[in-house]
This record gives sequence, C-alpha cells and structure tokens, in this order.
Amino acid sequence: MSNMPPQMGAGRPPPPPPPGASRPPMASGQRPPPPPSQPPLQPGSQPPAQGWNPALAGTGAVQHPGFPPQGASPQYRPVPQQQQQQQQYPPPPPGAHNQMPAQPLQRPMAPTQGQSPQPLQQGMPPYQQQQPAQQLPPQRPMYAQPPTSQPQGYSGVAGLTQQMGGMSMGQPGMAASPPPPPGSQAQKPRTRRVYPTAASPPASGPPAASGYPPTSDMQAPGYPGTCVPGYPSPAGAPITGPQTFVPGAQAPAPMPNAGAAYARGPAGAPQPPAGAGQPQMPAAPYEPPKPRIDPGQMPTPISVHTHDQETHDQQPYSTALKTNVPMASTNFTAIDDGNSNPRFVRLTMYSVPHTEELLKASHMPLGMIVQPLAELAATEEPIKLIDFGDEGPIRCLRCKTYINPYMVFINGGKHFVCNICRHENDVPDDYFCNLDMVGRRLDREARPELHNGTVEFVATKDFVAREPQPVSFVFAIDVTWNAVQNGLVAQAAAAIKDALYSGPGLPAGAKVAIITYDRSAHFYSLSASLDQAQMMVVPDIHDMFVPINEGFAVDPQESRHVIEGLLDALPSMFAQNRTAEPVLGAVVQAAHEALRGRGGKLFIFQTALPTFGPGSLKQRDDPKLHNTDKERSLYEPQDSFYHDWAVKLVEEGVCCSLYTFPAAYMDLATLSQLSTVTGGELYTYPGFDGSRDGSRLAADLRADVERAYGANAVLRIRTSDGLRVDEHFGNLFMRNHVDVELAGVTSDSAIGALLQYDGRLDEKQDVYFQVALLYTTSDGQRRIRVHNLAVPCTTLIGAMFRNAEVDASMNLIAKVAVAEALTTPLKSIREKLSDRCVQILTAYRRNCASGSSPGQLILPEAYKLSPLYTLSLLKSPAIRGGADVPIDQRIYHMGLLRQLSVRKTVDYFYPTIVPVHALAGQQGELNEQTGLVELPQFARASYAMLDPAGAYLLTGDGSLILWLGRQVPAQFLQDTLGVSSLEQVDIKQRALPELDTALSRKLLAIARQILPTRVGFASVQIIRQGMDQVEVQFASKLIEDRNSDNMTYVDYVCAVHRQIQVEVRPKGPVEPKWSYN
Repeated sequence: MSNMPPQMGAGRPPPPPPPGASRPPMASGQRPPPPPSQPPLQPGSQPPAQGWNPALAGTGAVQHPGFPPQGASPQYRPVPQQQQQQQQYPPPPPGAHNQMPAQPLQRPMAPTQGQSPQPLQQGMPPYQQQQPAQQLPPQRPMYAQPPTSQPQGYSGVAGLTQQMGGMSMGQPGMAASPPPPPGSQAQKPRTRRVYPTAASPPASGPPAASGYPPTSDMQAPGYPGTCVPGYPSPAGAPITGPQTFVPGAQAPAPMPNAGAAYARGPAGAPQPPAGAGQPQMPAAPYEPPKPRIDPGQMPTPISVHTHDQETHDQQPYSTALKTNVPMASTNFTAIDDGNSNPRFVRLTMYSVPHTEELLKASHMPLGMIVQPLAELAATEEPIKLIDFGDEGPIRCLRCKTYINPYMVFINGGKHFVCNICRHENDVPDDYFCNLDMVGRRLDREARPELHNGTVEFVATKDFVAREPQPVSFVFAIDVTWNAVQNGLVAQAAAAIKDALYSGPGLPAGAKVAIITYDRSAHFYSLSASLDQAQMMVVPDIHDMFVPINEGFAVDPQESRHVIEGLLDALPSMFAQNRTAEPVLGAVVQAAHEALRGRGGKLFIFQTALPTFGPGSLKQRDDPKLHNTDKERSLYEPQDSFYHDWAVKLVEEGVCCSLYTFPAAYMDLATLSQLSTVTGGELYTYPGFDGSRDGSRLAADLRADVERAYGANAVLRIRTSDGLRVDEHFGNLFMRNHVDVELAGVTSDSAIGALLQYDGRLDEKQDVYFQVALLYTTSDGQRRIRVHNLAVPCTTLIGAMFRNAEVDASMNLIAKVAVAEALTTPLKSIREKLSDRCVQILTAYRRNCASGSSPGQLILPEAYKLSPLYTLSLLKSPAIRGGADVPIDQRIYHMGLLRQLSVRKTVDYFYPTIVPVHALAGQQGELNEQTGLVELPQFARASYAMLDPAGAYLLTGDGSLILWLGRQVPAQFLQDTLGVSSLEQVDIKQRALPELDTALSRKLLAIARQILPTRVGFASVQIIRQGMDQVEVQFASKLIEDRNSDNMTYVDYVCAVHRQIQVEVRPKGPVEPKWSYN
C-alpha cells in the first residue's frame, strides 16, 4: 500500500482558496496543502528540510519523513505528530491525470499468500528455527565496499573508529546531525528515534536487523522455501519473527542527504508514472541501505596475519629483541640469540608490569603457554645437546636454576650471580674461564648454554629413577558388535598397519603390542619365531593378568610378518561377534601390568559406554539438566575408578590416548580421565562410518605415532623473585604445586601457567623465566631440556598493551574458562569472558586514549582481535549455551581447549577459508625458497563474503570442507572433480580425485598445506550451496555470522563498545549487558 502523495504537475500550483473558503475534503493520512506564504518549489532550488527530493518532483515520488522511497519497504518508523504538522506539500494541479489515490498511512502489509514460507521440515536444528530470517547474509558482499561518501584511505581500524564515532551509541548528542541546506526550512530535532520491537509486524523490505541486504534467488540447503539463519531468503519469502535492535548496536540506516536522487525499487515494483512533459529518470539497480558499520572495516585475523607474515618474510627473527615476537600463525625463522624460540614458550605480554596494581589496572592476563617439545622449522638450527659428565650441568645452589645466558660472572670469573634468585655461587674449577673487558666469559660463543636460549643436557644418574628403555606402544581394540558393524575393527587394524609400516614408522628400539577385548581380554604373542600370532584369552576380568611373558611387546620390524598377518585377520576373526559390552577397565589394568617398569603409550579404541566388569558405568545423561546450573554435575567423573588408575599409569610412565567412536552417550567426562591425567589426547568420531571416517582415523593415528614423544616427564617453571606460578592448566598431573608430572609429552603438548605477584619487581632489570623438562626420549635416553626467557619490566601501561600477545592470552583465558566450568555455571563464564574483553579495552581507553571522543571505538593494536576471539569462544560447543549441545561433545571441546597449543587455538577460533576457483600466477604451487605452497588471499568467515560462482576450502577444527557455490563454472568441476555439473558431484566421496590437470594438482597442494599437521591430508567433505542439508553445519563454522545462539561479529563489537562507554561514563543509567543466553 502506497504512502505517496498525489503527483505534482509540471506547471505552477493553483492559487490558494480565498479567505473563508472551505478546503476540499482530504483522505485519512493526506497532508494539508501549504499556506499561502509557502513559495512553490522551483527547479534548481533547495528542497525543504523534511527530506523530500526535488529531483523526483513531477514524478510523484515524494519521500515522506521517516519513510524510504517507493519499493524499499523499510522497517516501520512513525513520525511524531508534531513533525507531521510542520511538513508542507503543494496541492495537486487541477485535472492532473495518473494521480495515485490518497490512502491513510498504514504499516507495511503482511506478505501475500504466494510469498509465505513453507514450514520447516523435520531435522532442522532448533537454533535455526528460532532465529529471525531477516538476519540473513546476502548472495554477494554488496556492503563490503565502503560508502561512496567516505574519503580515500578510510579503512582498517581507523575507518571503523570513524564509523563508530558517528553512531552516538549510548550517549545522545555525541554526533550532531548536519545542518539543513541553505535556504531550507529548519526542522525541529526528533525527540527520540523509534526502533522496531518484537511487537512490530513483520516487514517485507530489504534491510534486516543484521544489516545484510537480501537476495531473491537463494534458499537454505535441503529446505525449499525455508528461511534459515545464515542463508539468504528464497524469492518472495517474507521476513518473519521478532525484530529486535540492540540500542546502539545497529541503528536503522540514515536518510540520504537532501538533493540526492533515490534509486528506484526493484524490478516489478510499482512506479508512479511521470507527468506530462516530465523527463523519465534512468532506472538504477536497487541497492539496500548499508549498515552504519561496514563489516569490511572490522579487524580480522586475515589482515593481521598477512601483515605479520610480510614483516617476517623479509628477514629472520632474532630472539635477542625480546619483544615484537612473530604471531603463532606466522611462518618464520628464529635465530636463538639468548631467548628461547617463541615456538617453545609464549608469554601473554612481553613487557611485565613492575607491580600487581599495574597489572590489575590493565585487566590483561599474565602467564605463559609452554610447548616444550615443539617442532622447529626446517630452516632453524636444531637444539644443542650438552654433556657435563657425571657432575651434571651447573646449577644455582639455592633455587636450582640451570646455567643460562643471563647469569652474571663476577670476581674475574670465579663466581656467578643467579638471574632468578640473585644468589652468588662459586664456579667449579673445571668450568672457570677469564672475563673480557665487559665482564663476559671469553668462551661464551663456544658454550651453547651461555648464548642459546634453549639447550638440552644429558641427565645424570641423579635424575634416573629406573633404567630408561625405548618406548612401547600398546594398541587395545574394541571388537564388540558395535565395533564390527560400524567398521572400526577393519579401519583400526588398517590404521595401525599404516602407522607402523608407512612413512618413517616408529623410532629405533620401540616395541609394539596388540590387545583386543569384548567381555574378555585377548592377548597375542607376536614373537618373530612364530608363523602367525597366538591368541590367549583371559575371561576372568576381575582378576586380570598378562598371560604372556615373551612375545607380548616385540620389535615391529623383526615381527612384521606376524603383526601384519594378525591385523589383516582381525576383521574376519570377529565378524560374527555378538558381544556388545566392552570391558575397558580390565584392559587398563592389563596395560598397567604389562608396561610396569618400562613405561610407554596406550592407544585405546572404544565404541560404547563400559557397562561390564571393572570400571563399569551407568547411563546418567539427563536432558532435563542440559542448559541448567546442574549441568556441570555431568562434567565431573561418575566415580574415581579411571582417575585412580590414570594416576597409577603416571607412576609407571604410561600415557594414554583415547579414541572414541560414540553412537550414543559414552560419559566422556569419566573416560577422559585416562587421557587428561596421563598427558594424552582425546579423539572422538561421532557416528563413525568406516567408509567415510576411516581415512581421518588413519591420519590421526599416524600423526600420533610419528610425532616426537617423551615419557615419564617432569616439568618445572622458575621465575624471577617477585613472581610465582599460581596455577597450571592442561593435560597433566600434579602431586604438589611446583612439579608438573607428564606420563607422556609430545610435540603438540601445551601447558598453560598463570603467574601471580609475590612482591615488587625491579623496573631497571629484566624479568627472567626458565622452563626445565626432564624426560625420556622415545629411544630411551634421559634428557633435560631447558628454555630461558628474559623480557623487560615496565612501569607504563602503554608498553604493556604495545607488547601484548593476544593469541597466547586468549589461549590462556580459554584454559582458565574450561577449568572454571567444573565449579561455575556456563552462563556466568560467558559473562566473565565478555566482561574481561570489555575491561581490557576499557583500560586501554582510560589509560592510553583518554583524549579521544567518547563515541569512537578505540582498539589497541595488539588486542584488536580480542572481541572476535572472545565471540568465537562464546560460540564454541565448550562454552555456548543451549540444550542442543550433547554433553559428550561439550566435554570433548573442553578437553580440546585444555590441550591445544597457541598455533592450533588460532585455527580453532577462526577457520581458514581459501578461495580456489580463481588461482592466479604461482598460487597453488610450491615456493622453492620457503618450501611452502603459495596460497591466495583468505576469505572472511561470513556467508555474505562467499561468491556463489566460487569454490572454497575450509578448515579449522581438523576437518576439510570443499564448498561449491551454485554458480560455480562447469570447467572448474571438470578440472577438479571430473564432473560437469553440481548434480553429478558425489558428496559421499571423502577424497579429492587426483586428475591430470593443473587445477587438480594445485587444489591438492593447497589442501595439504592448510590442514593441521596433527591430522594431515585425511578426508574432505563436499558441500553444494543450496543443495545439501549439511550446509547448515558449514554455516555454523562462519564465526562472523549470527549462529550458535550468539551475535554477529558487528553486533558483538557494538555491544562491547556500548559497555565501554558505560564504563568510562561518569554517571548514567544501568543498561543491560549482553543479549545472549
């Protein structure tokens, strides 16, 4: 229904009626003609201040204040009655033709019957059904370009700051409106701006609450005619559901400036005809109003990481700089000049405050993430091994700190001062050396322990509790009916065979043993003297023992023919097994007995909840507890059986990696104690299908076996006087508050440490840290790896923000949040995370940018990704609310955040999306200088940023997805998948075909490059736009969109900015903090 006034003719308006004459009757909603004193509008004159456009005069297209042009159908915003009385319009000319009938002002009508959407089909996730469809991203990123009125150079955080400054969020009057044009009639300011609320009727117009323009040719995958959040609306589908604006988060689009020509409505929309003699305006494509904040201006890891990579591509990084360390996602070459490589130790800030009060004022975390056995780059020098003989390495007599480059030699070299505790120690006679003119030893360059930040010492007998032996790997396979039916037995046997005999294999001297189990345990003699393996069954699971003395753990090369024969025969041996109860507890007891005194690693493949034998568990999952405060009771172990046996495994130096394949609830909170306490890892494959998931299982197991491994390890962190380690986080066990016991440690093991103050630091001296790891290598050698770090101490909060490390900080914050989940409701944790983000940015605003305008969003350079990472953490299954998250999946993601390194946390927080449809130049080919594949510019994690004519590879959580747009060229499909249309693509295939085309080779190279090293190039899932239901899961990985019961990235930044304004405002009303659950 139109709100247009009658069309104005080309001639002069008729004279006003004589005094005393009655005016003609007016329809409801029609405005009265202007008084005699109002001059008529002349061509070229300035328009009135009410907002109508002189360029459309004579066409009938007069814009009413508060309403958009014809065909735009915006949100309903009524005009105050006082303003309606002030607006003047000329009367229609007598005898004018093609006049539009006057109608009363009404709200937009509901869509017609043909436009109503079909009801959602069964199987749609609940959160997709509850969200309003007006928040759908468009088919193409029309809003990604800056507004035409922006000046050149308006980009990045500066552009975002200007946009936020113009929003006046939470503080009226901060951004004044521009004055009316010269000669126009002054307009009184509006008393308030009316926003649509949940009670407002659904609007059929383009602008959605999220600011995304709509499209008319896209629909949700597998749901014809359905509006699903994360996908554009189908043609003609109305926008339904409540329309709620967070005040100040995304206000309605501003009205165009006076004198600017309005674009016409979309094709098919009714347009008023032009009057006689009036020129026709050229048709312009419809462009919806752009949001007040351009999402393209928001900081993302893509631009930040790209800039950091370009910086460190030019030259290697010298650790002597102590600050400006490369980001965790950057490929760099480090030169060890006294400080440890950032791959091993990362601090949350590289300028430590000298007092606890200064740290509290910043609200930033102070801690470190230690990855003691991290892999070095191929271009970096290996760690030096030093043997001090029977006496062992030089140490401080008081604090036991190992000799390092920061110890000061005095008295001509006869004494040295410990850098940790400042104690003066004597130099042994056999270690004495003269000093040069500046007090340094003359042999400093010849001794790695005096100029390298990371070294390794050969441990003496004092550090050997029992004779070290090469590692032993025990594989325990569930062979119950569930494992046979889903293909686990066959896939696990094939994966073990591939890990042992493909690639580098096991380290020299390693042993291998195999156990299978259902209601009983089966042991196998793998002696090289046998032609085939001999099986011995122990049915008495309550009195478990190992029936084989010789031949249980064997050399995999000497007994290769026996091991391969057994692995090949396992699927047929148990093909008819009907037992459905695996005795997991008895297998743990047997592995403990078999590895007593030698240590090793236990790989368990479990398919169901153990309900029989020792350690049997009960079904305790109660849906009524989900999304309540009592849900955290399901995060705790059901009993202490597995925790107690995990402690016994730690005593024997046995690490456990748990591979689970749940088809129903398995109580991972209890079973995961085996991996959490022993320093292992938890893997899960829900709904495992051998043909679909077998390749990923093989890649996971192979990476787990081949990576660097240390057994029977103890880690200790030493700090300068005035600091101490308050708490440790990770998969570990601690008998006291100092020593971290790790039954097993790998190159991916990461330990978080939260630091606290014991006193005041000396701002004139550096702050020192030393991390020492005592462990046994996989080939049976006892070593001590030492990492040293020295960073400056500061009295300036600006230096703290300048040298902060957001990746390590968010990793530590995530580990702390997971640890608190056992005692604190998740809702409180989510509020704490958002409050922490606000407090950090507010501290920067108060102390480093106090002179800026209150309406501007000020982000510190080092912490500008913290809102995005916090939002991603809030959307994680480990933290987010909702009863739709299975408890086992929540426990798995909690364990994932607990064990992830900084590098993998970056991938977890923000997925990597690589466009592969337009590779140019050397993209997709190997760079001989760097040894890496050249990658194109990554795409943003937003559905609106994806080109329907493109193809993208996405990874971030260990999986690989190939997303194909609806309009992807047929030539691309032919060159990469061997088909000519999307309908011919086999979405069940789990591997990219290796075709004899250049594009196929580039696609495979890119896939291998972007996948995490832990997984390798395992399997790929193909998703077609608008055709496959699993596209909903794909959309949930796009962090910047509205999903997982949480805001969009733009909305969240606006909410954070509003809270910052509340914090810095001296007085003001209390506003609601967060709109999520």
